[in-house]
Amino acid sequence: MSIDRRSMDRADKTVLRLAIGLGLAVLVAYGLALQAPFLVCVMAALILCNPGPPIPFLKGAVSALVFAALMAAGVLMVPLLENYALAGIALTGALLYAVFFSSVRRANLLTTILVITITLIPVVGVADQALASAINVTLAMGIGVGILVSSVSHAFFPDAPAPAGKAAMPAVPSRESASWMALRATLVVMPVFVLALTNPSFYLAAVIKTVALGQQASSTSARTAGRELVWSTLMGAWMAALIWLGLSLRPNLWMLMLWMVAAALWTGARLFGVKSTSLPPSFWSNALVTMLILLGPAIEDSAIGKDVFSASATRVALFVGVALYAWATVWVLERWRASRSEALFFKHN
Repeated sequence: MSIDRRSMDRADKTVLRLAIGLGLAVLVAYGLALQAPFLVCVMAALILCNPGPPIPFLKGAVSALVFAALMAAGVLMVPLLENYALAGIALTGALLYAVFFSSVRRANLLTTILVITITLIPVVGVADQALASAINVTLAMGIGVGILVSSVSHAFFPDAPAPAGKAAMPAVPSRESASWMALRATLVVMPVFVLALTNPSFYLAAVIKTVALGQQASSTSARTAGRELVWSTLMGAWMAALIWLGLSLRPNLWMLMLWMVAAALWTGARLFGVKSTSLPPSFWSNALVTMLILLGPAIEDSAIGKDVFSASATRVALFVGVALYAWATVWVLERWRASRSEALFFKHN
């Protein structure tokens, strides 16, 4: 019993760190009126969803600068995509495959950030290179804010020292399995990336959503893909709608922060196992990210007087369509792989 209680205490602290960290990220991003503040919240959430120890602040600051340089380098893809589109798309696909392959073989917290760098920055740059530079700064600040709020929340709720002894390392997939998972993830992301090049402003949020789906598709099976990819998208849309209704009662920064904290508490309890659920952690982290990338643009639409409901309905429909495509991709590829393995088996026997 005592071991279970200590484990639960650790999970409770992780949930509280997620909630406090996301609340602080909302205050910083929206309080300072940063460009695309929801991206700061997304970056912070990705860091806070990692249950491990906090990244040291100095190391985190260096990491933020390194990724800022990488994201700035993403702008160099713009001339290639504009003048040699086929070569640019092929190079993007190869880079995505390499990043996903590395992620499957060695789980890396910053994989999603790398994928966003490869896809989002060139797409924005095709539309407006000045905007791409502003998004670079926003994403770099998001990483910095995520590391900062993670450190602050860990200071409030530190974990107990880990027991002595070497922790069991997770099994590393074979090169063949990792290659297959990376291929699935790349095929999920690439079509939306190509579509986004034709209309960057319309597909901007969809690119971020597809990155999250690509991460899920690299690990899910055909049997559970529909539940994980589609239903997590609908869960995120439901959460965003509830928060929007709550904000309509009193729309201000403090209420936005409180609603985000409540959403993080509810999601985090299921993400980190405080609340028992049959759904994997990736389901809940994807739902949280979906909520952020639906709610953020809706707030921006409201600020400029745009019809929030029609724009949000369009985004939800687009996200569900992308999730259905990801599900279909996983199902078709798994069926093709199974039939190919069966054919090889009969050939050798």
